[in-house]
Amino acid sequence: MRRLADALYEIVLTWWVGGLWTIGFVVAPTLFSTLASNRPLAGVLAGRLFELIGWIGLACACYLLPYMLLRLRTAALKRWHFWLIVAMAVLSAVSLFGIQPLLAELKADALPREVMESVLRNRFATWHGISSGLYLLQSALGLLLVSGVLRGGR
Repeated sequence: MRRLADALYEIVLTWWVGGLWTIGFVVAPTLFSTLASNRPLAGVLAGRLFELIGWIGLACACYLLPYMLLRLRTAALKRWHFWLIVAMAVLSAVSLFGIQPLLAELKADALPREVMESVLRNRFATWHGISSGLYLLQSALGLLLVSGVLRGGR
């Protein structure tokens, strides 16, 4: 049973970090380049994917953190891997419950215009930049986490 739990840890971690990197650095840029004439649609699709990976991240953290606590007990609290997962989960939650609703509200307030064509453009751009920075940070933490696991840490 322990081997299954260990394998599931690696699968869940790969799903989360791989999803972050695939959506953020492959799919979203592809959407915007392919749908260059319809940037609002690309934004809606990318936003939905970022929301989805946020929920996936929280679900993954709900396995990874208890796994580490059950396997290592209080020693898990002394492992940097544990704290990277906590930080990534916090970043997912901040994005899902803080920034994404704010961006959606700005888009709604701009109607009937697109937000980037409205007086809310600068505010939207600022929050979008903050969101992008936090996503980049989460992706980098995930890379550190995966590289540590590949070297045998858990």
